[in-house]
Amino acid sequence: MTSLPLSTRPSRRTRFLRAPLATLMLGAGALGLSGCMVGPSYKRPSAPVSAKFKELKPAPGWDYANPKLADTPKGQWWLIYHDPQLNALEEQVAISNQNVAEYDARYRAARAQINSVRAQLFPTLSGGFSFNRNAQGGGSQNSASGSIISSATGYTKNTYSLDSSASWDPDIWGRVRRQIQAQVTESQASAADLAYETLTYQAQLAVAYFNLHYQDSLHALLERNVKFYEQALEITQNQVTAGTSDPTAVLEARYQLEQTRASEIATGTLRAQYEHSIAVMIGKAPADVSIPVAELSRDIPPIPVTLPATLLQRRPDIAAAERRMEEYNANIGAAIAAFYPSFALSASYEQSGDPIGTLMNIGNRIWSLGASATENLFEGGSRTAAVHEANANYDLYVAEYRQTVLSALQTTEDQLANLRILNEQARQQDIALTDANRAVTVEFNQYMAGIVAYTSVITNEQNALSIAESALQIQQSRMVDSANLVAALGGGWSADQLPTKGSLQTDNPFLPSFIQTDKN
Repeated sequence: MTSLPLSTRPSRRTRFLRAPLATLMLGAGALGLSGCMVGPSYKRPSAPVSAKFKELKPAPGWDYANPKLADTPKGQWWLIYHDPQLNALEEQVAISNQNVAEYDARYRAARAQINSVRAQLFPTLSGGFSFNRNAQGGGSQNSASGSIISSATGYTKNTYSLDSSASWDPDIWGRVRRQIQAQVTESQASAADLAYETLTYQAQLAVAYFNLHYQDSLHALLERNVKFYEQALEITQNQVTAGTSDPTAVLEARYQLEQTRASEIATGTLRAQYEHSIAVMIGKAPADVSIPVAELSRDIPPIPVTLPATLLQRRPDIAAAERRMEEYNANIGAAIAAFYPSFALSASYEQSGDPIGTLMNIGNRIWSLGASATENLFEGGSRTAAVHEANANYDLYVAEYRQTVLSALQTTEDQLANLRILNEQARQQDIALTDANRAVTVEFNQYMAGIVAYTSVITNEQNALSIAESALQIQQSRMVDSANLVAALGGGWSADQLPTKGSLQTDNPFLPSFIQTDKN
């Protein structure tokens, strides 16, 4: 490494020293900072997006909403379910969920780091004041002035000094500005991460909420069957007492009743777990949250679905991946800047005097200005390796971006297919349930007439209950998939909600205008 001094000598003229050292150095480097930034300019890579969704097909009895006519609240997507209890719970996720709070802290840390990186654009200033009292020999005593006291055998001397210095490495090639660009885009990516985590936990809460009410509906279904089996047991006991039925029919009716009661009780286990999960998602202890019993809604709201390309703007995870591509593209420029020489400016100013009254005497001033340029003549290929590493990291995040897009398309297509197919399945299941209930009625009447054994009644009742539970499970899946589809479409979020580069760089009021990087 060589150091080439360009200028370092005192001047006889001192009038310009009246200006602060920082002002002098900022002015000297303004031209350099307004120069080029080495490295590639960022252009968003292409994404593997289809022209339309494959699974977006109309289904009898239910269709996706026309995006031009849909009135979906931006950011409050859960309002489409018209459930006040769900609304109240969802509002607490962004405020109290501790995982969301963690990502909020990460975003604030990334934003604060911008100023830390940006500080490298400014000069380093230092200043000091010193006092020294030196004595030599003996027999000294204080004089009236207190400055110099001498005797035949020694003397004592007081020295006062003021000094200040400044140093600055102008960002001629844009290395620091590239680092700022990288940190700014990382902050935008962190903001997108925060939005994605918030959306994720809001969707998880909705899923847990629907699953909880599925257990409520299942409990209600089993409760209705328990009452039916209680009546059947009473009728069977009366027939056995009258001698018109086999005594084993009572045992069969009783075990059917008790088995259904056991299933009814079992629904409480999962309901409690879902309620506890919801409590944690809203940042509360499970003991502090109780959700009223309510049956699962049977209304699937229309969901506006647009073109696949809109996912690039509406999915926060895609936005985060895209911002990190620009971040690592900027890192390439920072690595390339290491090939260019670095420049440094320095200035110092000192005054000393004895006694203190002579401190500001012009004859006691010492100042200097200097500049140097430094270039690595040999470094064994480390700079080239750093550029190759930066390029590889950029390619990594390009691949991650495209994979995120593909995963988002897959998730959306899955939910579209699920909702379309489940809608058709629900229609067929309702038909099967109607026929099964009729079969139970006919079989029970035949049993009452003594035509068939009670075993046939039990078989038909079990079939009807199984079909009813399947119909309820289909409805549960439809509600869950509707929430997942809304989340897959971004939940009304837009990349326009990310903080702009300009807003992220206005935290420091001392930042000169010529230091500002890209504000878009």
